[in-house]
Amino acid sequence: MPIIVDIDVMLAKRKLSVGALAERVGITPANLSVLKNGRAKAVRFTTLDALCEVLECQPGDLLRWEPDARPEPPAGE
Repeated sequence: MPIIVDIDVMLAKRKLSVGALAERVGITPANLSVLKNGRAKAVRFTTLDALCEVLECQPGDLLRWEPDARPEPPAGE
């Protein structure tokens, strides 16, 4: 998936553990782990808002888009 989640980067910069961030945001450590590891299919704006508030960052500090590295098949195949 071309959406990359950089919560790990912000956790390291803020010297927070996953458990501490989850508690401050109000979600379970398991759900934060799913989001952090890029396995989430969606994220609620309220969760994103809480993450940004606790981590003192912008949504773009947590999420970024990278084009898919897989080559496109030639047309007609």
